[in-house]
Amino acid sequence: MEMDDHKRRRNLILYVLIAILVYMVLSTVLFPNIKTGGMEVEDVTYSQLLKDLDRKKVDEIRYTTDDAQALYTLKGEEKKAYRTTTMPTDVDLTNRIEEAGAELKVTIPEQDSGMWLYLLITFAPIIIFMLLGWWLNRRMKKAMSEDNPSMDFSGGGFGGFGGGNLGKSGARIVASKDVGVTFKDVAGQEEAKESLKEVVDFLENPKRYEDIGAKLPRGALLVGPPGTGKTLLAKAVAGEAGVPFFSISGSEFVEMFVGRGAAKVRDLFKQAKEKAPCIVFIDEIDTIGKKRDGGGFSGNDEREQTLNQLLTEMDGFDNQKGIVVLAATNRPDSLDAALLRPGRFDRRVPVELPDLAGRKAILELHSKDVKTQPPIDLTAIARSTPGASGADLANIINEGALRAVRLGKTRATQEDFEESVEVVIAGQQRKSTVLSDHEKQVVAYHEIGHAIVAARQKGSAPVTKITIVPRTSGALGYTMQVEEDERFLTTKQEVLDKLAVYCGGRAAEELIFGEMTTGAANDIEQATKLARNMITRFGMSEEFGMMALGTVQNAYLNQDTSLTCAPGTAERVDAAVLKLISEAHERAMQLLKENKFKLHELAHYLYKKETITGEEFMNLLSRENPLMPKA
Repeated sequence: MEMDDHKRRRNLILYVLIAILVYMVLSTVLFPNIKTGGMEVEDVTYSQLLKDLDRKKVDEIRYTTDDAQALYTLKGEEKKAYRTTTMPTDVDLTNRIEEAGAELKVTIPEQDSGMWLYLLITFAPIIIFMLLGWWLNRRMKKAMSEDNPSMDFSGGGFGGFGGGNLGKSGARIVASKDVGVTFKDVAGQEEAKESLKEVVDFLENPKRYEDIGAKLPRGALLVGPPGTGKTLLAKAVAGEAGVPFFSISGSEFVEMFVGRGAAKVRDLFKQAKEKAPCIVFIDEIDTIGKKRDGGGFSGNDEREQTLNQLLTEMDGFDNQKGIVVLAATNRPDSLDAALLRPGRFDRRVPVELPDLAGRKAILELHSKDVKTQPPIDLTAIARSTPGASGADLANIINEGALRAVRLGKTRATQEDFEESVEVVIAGQQRKSTVLSDHEKQVVAYHEIGHAIVAARQKGSAPVTKITIVPRTSGALGYTMQVEEDERFLTTKQEVLDKLAVYCGGRAAEELIFGEMTTGAANDIEQATKLARNMITRFGMSEEFGMMALGTVQNAYLNQDTSLTCAPGTAERVDAAVLKLISEAHERAMQLLKENKFKLHELAHYLYKKETITGEEFMNLLSRENPLMPKA
């Protein structure tokens, strides 16, 4: 957008006023009077001058032939001068001055030089300040455009320094040809793409829908965990439709001045109407879209005003122009109900964590840009990363490529990608951490304890890797289990089996060393969380049955569960959790006692090799050993 004539005139007047003000200050305060040489001047009568001449007190007198005033100084007074108000023609004055012994200085000015000097002194500072303001304005706009080339800085003038751009939305405007992202660049979110393709079709062929009487959805809310590609999907919609893309974060609406956030919302939709058809994308909309409190006394009234303005704008714009508002959040439960109603955000598009097929598609998409050494089995990588988001998978591919460069390879291999999975899950290997022999033995028995309990139970996920190499996440070792097929339902028996696997490490320590260590802290935490969910959420308790005793908060973030029951019931829940974990611990201990010989054998093998595969583990566990006592 170019600055219109009104803005230009306003900025020019602003420059002139500032220049005049600064000139007046400088001329009166900083610069002394040039004609008087900086001396104090007192106006006197012509008679006083004649008296001072008669007394021979005058030291110097000067006057200009075109001026009816004279300036003179007295002997012994260096800092003061006297000025006559009038100087009539007096032929005898020159003689009097000579008789008094005063020095006479007469200046004969050139014709019109006084006028030019007056004009120069008056207007030169104004012109200089105008040029300086113009230069500073250009420098500011150039610097800001280099930081963000797509932003509009047409506010101009000194307003850029003093807050004139506070009402600007600050939205990043990307032209349709520069979006550069289409649905081909989005993998693993087929359902979300199908839901948004209709919006694209509406923007491309609005007449098809108008003929039948259908209206374009005003907005679509993309909800899902972090890293699942919500922002990427919004860009892909704009890229597919070939329309401009306005992108702004919810936090950018929040200003230190009350009312400026609402002004930014108005400016954003004003720009969108001028560029329609277009897509407006508001990321992290929960920043300004939180539920308003019932009492009307908000902790931050600025956010509430911004939300009210957003609600008004989404109701106010003409739907036929083709403006679609897309918003992304991972906290939909905290949004205001007025924002979610049809007519504002008509569609709620879940962007969930990808399934097995989705993870494989995402890995294939990101691995296209990486030089690889066949054979590469991305299905194995996808199977070993349940619960990973698209951003996690992209990071796994990148970490594999970085590892290949670190090792001096020209192509990434399957081993690099498998190791990068462990880096993302457990962190880098901590080579600086050196365990003592006893601690290393304890860690080896701990991990083999997990693995044997998992292998001896039906339905448990197969063990794929066991390591006792310390990691930067703080783990001194871990046992990796990967399901052969993706599961969406878990039975009560499978949950109990998983509890026993969590208890296997501590049980092995107690069985072999007769002591407890801090190494089982994470196992205990996971086991307690799982047992509590069995009772409060899954209804897998005989005492409470199908009674929900807790609610999940922030389902897409940390999934905190808060109890919604009486204090007495909470005590009984704690007792039931303790009972479940105790039974799982006893079961793990029993399995390890039955396989004690194999526990020793496998722990010694792991102690020597430090890392073993699931295949090695199963071969040793299942092979016949002549030294092993018969059951």
